[in-house]
Amino acid sequence: MKIITGSTSKLIGEDLSKSLNFQKVNTKIKRFPDGEIYIRILDNIKNEDILYIQNTWPDLNIIELLLMQDSINLAGANRIITIIPYYGYARQDKLFEKGEVISAKSLAKLISINTDVVITIDPHKNHILDFFSIPSYSISAIEDLSNFFKNKNLDLILAPDKGAVDNVKKAAKIINCDFDYMEKTRIDGYRIQIKPKNLDVKNKNIAIIDDIISTGGTMAVSINELKKQEAKKIYVSCIHGLFIGHAVKKLKLAKCDEIISTDTIISNFSKVKISNTITKFLKSKNFLIR
Repeated sequence: MKIITGSTSKLIGEDLSKSLNFQKVNTKIKRFPDGEIYIRILDNIKNEDILYIQNTWPDLNIIELLLMQDSINLAGANRIITIIPYYGYARQDKLFEKGEVISAKSLAKLISINTDVVITIDPHKNHILDFFSIPSYSISAIEDLSNFFKNKNLDLILAPDKGAVDNVKKAAKIINCDFDYMEKTRIDGYRIQIKPKNLDVKNKNIAIIDDIISTGGTMAVSINELKKQEAKKIYVSCIHGLFIGHAVKKLKLAKCDEIISTDTIISNFSKVKISNTITKFLKSKNFLIR
């Protein structure tokens, strides 16, 4: 098996190439002045199995992924396993209003055309896997994120809402600390209070774990509220760090102690590698054996 990395996932590709001892395929990817992309596979991959790694966010990277998949097939590859560290459009996973499209499903249909297997890292909802017409799998990076916190002397792991409790419950078991979730309570027409549902946070070291940090607004409000309740240290973390617009500025103004994300999306806060978890998964499913 050989590895092809897209422009968004070069570091994960490098790590997998080393851990699996797979050769990286040389490619040429460039953008024209009008934004269109040029893709060329430079090595011979006829009859080879290919591990292809690329995000589908932002939109330009969807086109890159689809064109590269097609190029791999045209080059005569035997089998393609597509790894999507961050699956864009995952949050549009059902119809919210009449006349909408289920974007996660539409994208899955297109991706399924030119690959044999799809693997994602912690998609927003696991039922997204059902949208693919080929075998599809989800890997969790929660263990990797939890291991990062083992030496932080945490007292409490918090989910940003009740829907994310399962992840923090797993993390708390690994770290050996308590867990809870943030609950919103409307005080009046103008004010909303956000606080842990059950536990007191005074003088405690806390980590908030979310699947995605996008604009950072909700996370910043949570930090401010925990500060008011006299939390000692507050770490904010996520699997997928989009950090759109002024997200980082908001988090820093809220005075969190550290921002942490995995390397599904590369940023200054990508402090947790997920390549070992991907490697273990590939071996467990015998994907590396013809």
